Amino acid sequence: MAKFLGFILLIISLSIAFLVNPSRSNYTYVCDHANFAELKLQMSSFSFCDSSLPYAVRVKDLVSRMTLAEKVKQLGPMATGVPRLGLLPYNLGSEGLHGLSNFSPTTVFDSVVPSATMFPTVILTTASFNESLWKKIGEAISTEARAMYNLGRIGLTFWSPNVNIVRDPRWGRIMETSGEDPFVIGTYAVNYVRGLQDVKGHKKYTDLNSRPLKVSSCCKHYVAYDLENWKGGDRLNFDSRVREQDMVETFQRPFEMCVKEGDASSIMCSYNSVNGTPSCADPKLLNQTVRGKWDLHGYIVSDCFALKAMVDNHKFLNDTKEDAIAQAREAGVDVECGTYYTSFTINAVQQGKVKEEDIDKSLNYMYTVLMRLGFFDGSPQYKFLGRADMCSPENIELAKEAAKEGIVLLKNDNHTLPLNSVKFKTLALVGPHANATDAMLGNYAGYPCQYTSPIAGFSAYANVTYRKGCRHISCKNGSLIFPAVEASKTADATIILAGLGLSIEDEKLDRENLLLPGYQTELINQVAQVSKGPVILVIMSAGGVDISFAKNNTNIKAILWAGYPGQDGGQAIADVVFGKYNPGGRLPITWYEADYVNKLPVTSMPLRPIPNLGYPGRTYKFFDGSTVYPFGYGLSYTQFKYNITSSNSSLSIKLDKFQPCLNINYINGTQKPQCPATLVDDLKCEEFIQFQMEVQNVGNVDGSEVILVYSKPPNGIAGTHIKQVIGFQRVFVEAGQTKMVYFAFNACKSLRIVDNAANILLPSGQHTIIVGHSGLSFPFNVNFSH
Repeated sequence: MAKFLGFILLIISLSIAFLVNPSRSNYTYVCDHANFAELKLQMSSFSFCDSSLPYAVRVKDLVSRMTLAEKVKQLGPMATGVPRLGLLPYNLGSEGLHGLSNFSPTTVFDSVVPSATMFPTVILTTASFNESLWKKIGEAISTEARAMYNLGRIGLTFWSPNVNIVRDPRWGRIMETSGEDPFVIGTYAVNYVRGLQDVKGHKKYTDLNSRPLKVSSCCKHYVAYDLENWKGGDRLNFDSRVREQDMVETFQRPFEMCVKEGDASSIMCSYNSVNGTPSCADPKLLNQTVRGKWDLHGYIVSDCFALKAMVDNHKFLNDTKEDAIAQAREAGVDVECGTYYTSFTINAVQQGKVKEEDIDKSLNYMYTVLMRLGFFDGSPQYKFLGRADMCSPENIELAKEAAKEGIVLLKNDNHTLPLNSVKFKTLALVGPHANATDAMLGNYAGYPCQYTSPIAGFSAYANVTYRKGCRHISCKNGSLIFPAVEASKTADATIILAGLGLSIEDEKLDRENLLLPGYQTELINQVAQVSKGPVILVIMSAGGVDISFAKNNTNIKAILWAGYPGQDGGQAIADVVFGKYNPGGRLPITWYEADYVNKLPVTSMPLRPIPNLGYPGRTYKFFDGSTVYPFGYGLSYTQFKYNITSSNSSLSIKLDKFQPCLNINYINGTQKPQCPATLVDDLKCEEFIQFQMEVQNVGNVDGSEVILVYSKPPNGIAGTHIKQVIGFQRVFVEAGQTKMVYFAFNACKSLRIVDNAANILLPSGQHTIIVGHSGLSFPFNVNFSH
């Protein structure tokens, strides 16, 4: 906490210097004639302001004019600028995870900009499995960012999204992520980053380092970062012991997609070490992979005070501050969120540990991104955006839609839901989230345009009696249970809103168990026992909760998971309960039973089971035990039927002499193919699996169906995944109607496995394509020959 407060104080002091300086006017871009005139400088004498020149030439000119002391002052979260050159100061660290956040003190909400649209947290938005929605949210947030930037209240470089996988259900930051499947997380990242960054009409560029940006997006936290504070170990000390197989297959894949397919303009290295080396000091992870193999078009930034953690916590190589700077620079860290680069880089240069030319290279990466953002030349297409574009009716409606699309129906006995407002005129609304406002926002939030609490949402449909049931989300005593029980005895229906909150799961706060906190379970059971009408349980949480007791309780007729649904979450929940919206969300994480956490520590990094330790596997890809609810689970108020109308069933690949067959491990007794596998990198990868299917709504309610498609490797391959998501679509189908849906999957990407030597292979044999949880599947054969 002290480190965090130190960072806040640092930023506040810089903010005061940069944002509250009466001697200087506020400019939104550097090469504004008025900016140079105020400084009594001739702008035409500075080549970096000549917009006819390529960015590379302009940035080189800018950096060459700086002294070493001036250069190092640009390498922190607040680049100080260089007044003698007309270079304005710039704050790198804005946050836009699910709306413009006030997490950074230099993001200012005041009478000029009082609020911004707060969308649901990412885990709930992901549950929609709607790629176009993900991109639209990015577009909406970046439009509000541009408006707020024009008003001098925020920067244009956003340290979002979080693309870490949910490896363990106890992790405190699940709400910020897209779940447990690396392909789904990567697909979310690609769409969200494109929504944030892409300028219409400028998506395709030969030189991607000159492609204009609406705002800059940063993929974080790279890599194998998923522990906050658990049993004395925290993220500043943790050494992630990761097998290369898991690194390639799981931990790196979302980041690779974010950089290569999303073309993110920044990536953030994490606090933890990976196999003994801090991630911000590992040239293999950064320079060789992110900068080299993935060809990042942007800059690499450290997490806040990660270099300090290298010295004080990891005690890496017993480094001094100057040594840590040298290690990070050698690895490829261009900008530090912290104070080491700005305070000690000159010492490191004087000690011969850092070359000035390497600093120049980093500044080139950073200022190229800022030029692409219009920080130097302005952005005419966005200059008219302002306060009217904050909290627009379209964005408010999009936030409501996102919440409704993500809500997951987990139980609906006897078609209890949706409720009929004619029949159910009185409601008992009970539980610690029944009057939620701030709690619906989750973390990394700003000030919302408005709130619609559950009380307000349900009051639009019925007369509501509200009883809290628990004083706080921790529910440490049962003194308020009795009034809630009494209210449920007379109401036509009872809605219980329970779950978790930021005092249970958050950054720097891992969970201890998978149960509802305190007396919440007792509250739910007592209300369900005496309620006059049907009981509907609504869980607000990010991580899964073992609610087997409610799932199996016949008095609880329906269960909904609502994540943290954003500013108008109360309306979204009420619209689903009363049938104005038919839920179609699917769980993006596995909901494990409570004893799962007793079987392995949070610090165990392997995804595959470890039989000699009794550790089960992690995520649906490797865990085959019983669950409360599996990954991808979700019900609807209607029923859908699938029918595959056409498909190809095999592909034959002729290998040349430079494409060798590779052996892979099989379970004893399995007959091996003549050519078991070959390296994906050795193939052209032009073959596709294609099929067309009918999705028929056989019920009497319009609704959206999420079609999840998995591939399962050939039987008998040892140590590989059970199945993996290879694609998905969300399809709206009116009652009684049919939609045709087409899928095409690249065979190398969709049928690949990663062996224990971290080779990405395409195995031969009979793969299985599985469509949803309906049991629909078909075989797909891969044959190699020389």
